[in-house]
Order: sequence, then structure tokens, then C-alpha cells
Amino acid sequence: MRRRQLTCILLTLLLLTGCTYSTGGGADASEADPEAAKSSTEYLEAMDTYMTLTAYGSHREEALEEACAEIRRLEALLSTGSQDSEVYALNQSGSAVLSDDTAALVEYALRLYDSTGGAFDITVYPLMELWGFTTQDYQVPTAEALAETLALVGSDRLTYDSDTQTLTLAQGQAVDFGGIAKGYTSQRVMELFLEAGVSSAMVSLGGNIHCLGTKPDGSLWRIGIQDPFGEDGDIAAVVSVADQAVITSGGYQRFFQDEDTGETYHHIIDPATGCPAKSGLASVSIVTGDGTLGDGLSTALYIMGLEEATAYWQAHSGEFQAIFIDDDGAIYVTEGIADEVTADAGFTVLTAE
Repeated sequence: MRRRQLTCILLTLLLLTGCTYSTGGGADASEADPEAAKSSTEYLEAMDTYMTLTAYGSHREEALEEACAEIRRLEALLSTGSQDSEVYALNQSGSAVLSDDTAALVEYALRLYDSTGGAFDITVYPLMELWGFTTQDYQVPTAEALAETLALVGSDRLTYDSDTQTLTLAQGQAVDFGGIAKGYTSQRVMELFLEAGVSSAMVSLGGNIHCLGTKPDGSLWRIGIQDPFGEDGDIAAVVSVADQAVITSGGYQRFFQDEDTGETYHHIIDPATGCPAKSGLASVSIVTGDGTLGDGLSTALYIMGLEEATAYWQAHSGEFQAIFIDDDGAIYVTEGIADEVTADAGFTVLTAE
């Protein structure tokens, strides 16, 4: 699984840069500012994934140092497995006054829960534990265990006081911000880059790609969308972007196979059933300027399936665009990015009407 993540990251970097990691950009950028085309890249493993951060220009080194520190800070704050984290303490005690970052994530998660009709739900954590996705001790739960755990799920049962930033869980509940944490983190990294004076950068946090500005030569970043049915690193489509995140969720990213039946179970749990979602979609990629939104919607729309996800996009087309790949390998692209997408197999354009 980790080899697949690393292969995808490296291939995406090659698509983005088209050159080595030490230098980049075109002649125009280097003539205007010799430092503008120079890049530096940091690699780290955090939030259960491999990450790469590339920044260009004279302020790139200090920006990358600050970004890596921020990633580590947020990981320590939001980890469900670390006994020192705020989220771990919250899940143990059932109630807590939250820090500003965690409070912001709670408020965002509750809005997404309402907006998606419950498809995005941070209270699925007990289900993730039940299936073994938190420990990699995988199992197919019994019907009785599934029903008992499913009864704990529902963000509508959370009590949140925005004035005091106090979150209280219902009895037996636990929360996990893994569905939006990397998107929130990439958004914070972009903010830090801008504050440091960086205007061209790209970060890859597993399936989360976030780009700042354009490449130093003014061209768009080219982001590869992984083929969910191909070998590691195979690309189904490429989308060109500037100042946007491209965030993908798919059942091929984390899964296990039941030894007795041979059936495969992936990690994207449908809060309505308590089981891995079977929506007819193999992957969903969200293109948006808001990394937190893109992270949450890539999961929620995957659970919804193509028809419901398309209707959701039609109602929110000003907030994001999307690329859907269904279980038959057919590609669907929303009209707002249709001119920026290429795919050897072709694709169907979804319209807002």
C-alpha cells in the first residue's frame, strides 16, 4: 500500500516539474530573478502517508522549514493514535475545550455533514476501528457487531458550543478528522508559503496535491489522476491547474482481502451502512481552491455515487470541479475544467444544467 502511495507521488512530481528537483522553471523566470526558478524539496512521512513539498524562489528554504514544522504540529494535535494528541484526549474523555485548529475542523466537518446529507461524518471512527483500518488488524465484522457500532455513528449527536469551542460526544462516540486533516494541512502550508514570500510551490500529501500559483515559467501545473485499475503509477487523466488543490479518494488506496471469501474491502466507509461504500465509483478527484473542502468532498461524493454526486456538484458548481471514474473505467469531468483535462480514453463532460 505504501509503495503504491510513493509511486503515485513520484510520478505526479515528474508530471508537475518535467525536470530535476534541484532546479526548475523557464528562461523568462531566471532572467527576471536568478533565484525564482530554483527549487528545493522536502520529503517526510506524516499523517500515515508519504509527503513531498516543493517550493521555488529565494525564500523557499525557510518556507519549507516552517511548513514541515506545521505539518508535524497538526499531526501531533489531530492523531487518533497518539496518546498525547488533543483528539485522543477528546475521544477518551468524551468532551473537551478545543484548540483553534481542532475547533475550525469541527465546524467545517459539521457543515459538510449537513451539506452532504451525512455522507461526510467524522464519527465513523468506531467503524474504522471495527474493520481494523486503524490498526491494520483487518476483519469482516459480524452483523451484530456492525449494528452495535453503527448505532454510535452520527454527527447530529455531537454537541458543539462555538462560543467556548467545547465539543461533547454522545456515549460511545469517537471522532477522526482523517477525512479533512490533510486538506486542512495543505491549506495551512499554502498560507505559510505566501507569508514567507513564496509564490510558486506544490505539495503532495498522499492523494492530496495542492499548488500555489503557477510554475515559475508561468505554465500550469499538470496533475496526474491515477488509474484505479492500472499498475502503480498508471495515469487515467491529467488536469492542468493554478492555485488549486486536486484531491483524490478511491477504494484502491487502502484495502484488504478476506482470506476466506477472497472479497476485497476498502477503507471508505459509508456512514449509512457501516460498510465500505459500493457506489459504482472507483475514484473521485476534487479540484478546488479550498483544500479542506476538496478533502471532505472527495470522500463524500465517492460514497454518494455518480448520480447523486453530479447533482451535488450542480448545486455547488461555484465551489469546486470534479473528475469521476466509475467501476467500468469511464471518466466523467465537470464542465468547469473540461478544457484543462486530457485522457487517452476520452471522457464525458457533465454540465451544470
